[in-house]
Amino acid sequence: MPRDTVPQDIVELAEARANARRARDWATADDLLVQIEAAGWKVIDTGTLYDLERSAPPDVVADGVVRFGSSASVPSRLDEATTGIATVILVATDWPSDLARAQRSLLRHAPSGTQVVIVANAPSDEQTAALEAIDDRDAAAAGLTTEIVRTAVRLGHAAALNAGIRRAAARVVMVLDTSVEPEGDLVSALAAALEDDTVAIAGAFGVVSDDLRSFADAAPGTVDVDAIEGYAMAFRRTDYVARGPLDEHFVFYRNLDIWWSLVLRDQGEHDPDDAPPRRAVRVTSVQVVRHEQREWGGMPAGQRDRLSKKNYYRVLKRFASRRDLLVRNLQQELRPRP
Repeated sequence: MPRDTVPQDIVELAEARANARRARDWATADDLLVQIEAAGWKVIDTGTLYDLERSAPPDVVADGVVRFGSSASVPSRLDEATTGIATVILVATDWPSDLARAQRSLLRHAPSGTQVVIVANAPSDEQTAALEAIDDRDAAAAGLTTEIVRTAVRLGHAAALNAGIRRAAARVVMVLDTSVEPEGDLVSALAAALEDDTVAIAGAFGVVSDDLRSFADAAPGTVDVDAIEGYAMAFRRTDYVARGPLDEHFVFYRNLDIWWSLVLRDQGEHDPDDAPPRRAVRVTSVQVVRHEQREWGGMPAGQRDRLSKKNYYRVLKRFASRRDLLVRNLQQELRPRP
C-alpha cells in the first residue's frame, strides 16, 4: 500500500519496529507489532523491508450510529482528565439476560459517579433489541452514566475490552464479566484496594502458581495472589495507558487475565532494578456470585481447550522464566532470616 495512504502514526510504529528488528531487539519488535495490529494494520515483511496493509474491517455508519471495525477506531478518552470513581466495562454478545443481571447489580450497588461502558460486540438480534430498550433514566437516578460502543464485526475478547477501555473516563477501570453478579458495592471495594500504590490489580477471584505453568484457585482467605481472574478485575487507567493495550491475539478470553495481571505487576520502565513486583490483591469483603460463563459452556470441549492452550503459550512466551513474580517466592525473600 502506498505510504501516503497509511496514517502517519502507523508508519512511525512500523519504522520503529523495522529498526528494532535490525538491532535484533525482538521483544520491542513484537510489542510494536501488537500495537500496529491492534490499530487495524498488518505488516508484510520482505527481508529488511516491509509493507503495510489494512487488516481490520472499516467502520460502518447507519442512521447516524457508528459501528466500529476495530478497537483502534473507537475515539479515545484516555488522554482526558479523569472523572468519577470507576469505569465498568461490560461486553454484550448473545445473552441479554446475563447483561441485564449485571446491569441490575450495578444499579443496586455501584456508587454514584460510576461510568458503565457496554461494548455491543456484534450482538445477536435479541441482545440488540435489549440494548435498544435500555432506559438511561434508571442509571441517571442511581448516579450512573451508561455508554454503548457498537462494533461492526465480532471482535476478539481482548479487542472488545480495548474498545470499551478507550472510552474510560475514570481513574479506575473495572472489567466485569456478565456471568458475575456482585451482591454489594464491589466497585468501591476494588477502587479502594487500588489506593495502595503497591497494588497493580485487584479483583474478586485470584489464582496462584508454583511454577507459572499451572494455576489454581487461591485458598479461602488468601489476599495476595499471582493473578486476578478476569471475571471481576480492576486496574488504574494510567497503567493501561503505560502498559497496554491488551494483546489482541487473545481472541478467546481464557488466560488473558493471567497475562494482563503479570504485565501490570512487572517492573515498570522507570522502576529501580531492585523494585519488587507490584501486588495482585484479592478482595473478599463483597459477596460475588458466579453464574455460568456462557462462552465457555457453549463451546465444544476440544475447541475451548485448544484456544485456552494457545493463549497460555502467549503467557509462557513472555513470563515462563519470571519466577520472581510468584507470591510464594516473594514471601520467602521477605521472610526474616534466623
